[in-house]
Amino acid sequence: MSKDLSTLPLDELWQLFPIIIREHDPVWEKWYQEESRLLTGLFPEDIVRLSHIGSTSVKGLSAKPTVDLLLEITPGCNLARLRASLEKNDYIYSPQRKKPAPHMMFMKGYTGEGFVPPVYHLHVRYPGDWDELYFRDYLRAHGDIAAQYGVLKKQLAQKYTYNRDAYTHAKTEFIQSHTKAARREFPGRY
Repeated sequence: MSKDLSTLPLDELWQLFPIIIREHDPVWEKWYQEESRLLTGLFPEDIVRLSHIGSTSVKGLSAKPTVDLLLEITPGCNLARLRASLEKNDYIYSPQRKKPAPHMMFMKGYTGEGFVPPVYHLHVRYPGDWDELYFRDYLRAHGDIAAQYGVLKKQLAQKYTYNRDAYTHAKTEFIQSHTKAARREFPGRY
């Protein structure tokens, strides 16, 4: 019987959805393209920019096989309609209480049996100068830094396989340092 994800405690969720790092797979770009077609069809009038972010967007970089998308929406977007439409298309809403409105996060490919690919994280925000875009571009431009990041992620995945919060926290210093460098290298890009 499939588990109801909304009722599971955090430790059980982490067991069901461990941190797994894979070598880069070109299928991730295909997944992004397919999902971007779906999303642009759902909200054509509300999309300012849709971007493939995260490690799967950097060729050659090891990553969790989860495609991260940044959906920037118009300030007048009907958020209730957006949420309902995404939920009708198999997305699970994940509240982001500590992040500025309208930061909404949705996940797809998460089931009571574990991951079912393709797996997506959709970050919904108003237009902005987002760190994730700079970090992605910096990794794309600096293969040596991307390689270092890949090694770090593999080490952390072994250490924190069943603790997503600790895994994410342990990457923070590296990400912030290189995002600052990216903002110096690409000032005002976004």
